[in-house]
Amino acid sequence: MMTLNETHNEMREALRELCARFPPEYHRAHDEKATYPEEFINALTEAGWLAAMIPEEYGGSGLGLTEASIVMEEINRSGANAGHCHGQMYNMSTLLRHGSAEQKAYYLPKIASGELRLQSMGVTEPTTGTDTTKLKTTAMRKGDRYVVNGQKVWISRIQHSDLMILLARTTPLDQVQKKSQGLSIFLVDLRDAIGNGLTVKPIRNMVNHETNELFFEDLEIPAENMIGEEGKGFRYILDGLNAERTLIAAECIGDGYWFIDKVTNYAKERIVFDRPIGKNQGVQFPIARAYVNVEAANLMRYEACRRFDAHQDCGAQANMAKLLAADASWEAANACIQFHGGFGFAAEYDVERKFRETRLYQVAPISTNLILSYVAEHILGLPRSY
Repeated sequence: MMTLNETHNEMREALRELCARFPPEYHRAHDEKATYPEEFINALTEAGWLAAMIPEEYGGSGLGLTEASIVMEEINRSGANAGHCHGQMYNMSTLLRHGSAEQKAYYLPKIASGELRLQSMGVTEPTTGTDTTKLKTTAMRKGDRYVVNGQKVWISRIQHSDLMILLARTTPLDQVQKKSQGLSIFLVDLRDAIGNGLTVKPIRNMVNHETNELFFEDLEIPAENMIGEEGKGFRYILDGLNAERTLIAAECIGDGYWFIDKVTNYAKERIVFDRPIGKNQGVQFPIARAYVNVEAANLMRYEACRRFDAHQDCGAQANMAKLLAADASWEAANACIQFHGGFGFAAEYDVERKFRETRLYQVAPISTNLILSYVAEHILGLPRSY
């Protein structure tokens, strides 16, 4: 009987074989032109990797967050950027755990086959940021439809998604006992919404991460597109956010290993003052430290995955995994660019591209400082600081 580790090893081998078909030049060209790697994402979809968490009865693989995180890790470890497709993994959690039987029967087979893409989540707003319970986008019931008005920002992959998970306020803040109440989740069909109440404005940014501002003006959504019960959306969205943070941790771990492999190989070959630079402890120690920290973050990633897949509370573990992995990948990135010297800034080495990509995760999808505040308050019992 195959063990879990053997299954994971087979997954890694298959993923590495697929990713190797898209060499660094491919991803470098898309970064330079700020274009979307459609062929790469299609290959992942056709091979079933982006349907990893969809149950077999709906055409997926029926795997857990653990396996989904391995997919994300291997994409980044190959030199690619999972930011082009990771939304489908964590958005899936909200639909899988809280969608109706009818919603799952209709959408999941089409998502598994690649006919539909669920790549976007509309939560963040320009005036509230991570203070999610105070979001201002509203969805008011009118007959058999909800009418949405408001604004979102930093919403990714709209141009390459058919569906979006949207969090909006259905009960005014002054009419609820707790500010986390009165929020609801909707599944928005972007093919109908764009141009019919939804306006999309792309945001140019320092990484090739397709992201946008969204403007809602009387956008109508069928009532049957609500996921779960009205007013309970904040609790539902947490499943997606915990999955998101854990998957981002896996991506950072993939980045960390990429940087360490890259700089280790370079330090062995680069000769300065008649000796390889990797012979110097001033070079060795930062690389070794980065490796130790990536390995430690990896363990927390697996603990967060284990708890998520067991339907246990995993908020603390998901947050800590994201913090540790983001810090470890950034440490590895700094060592990699430093010891490449001027070549680290040359696009042909791909270090500067990956350096920019992994820097994002000090800020998104939740800043490392806010994670520390979470740990201080919710785990250590210190007074709330904000």
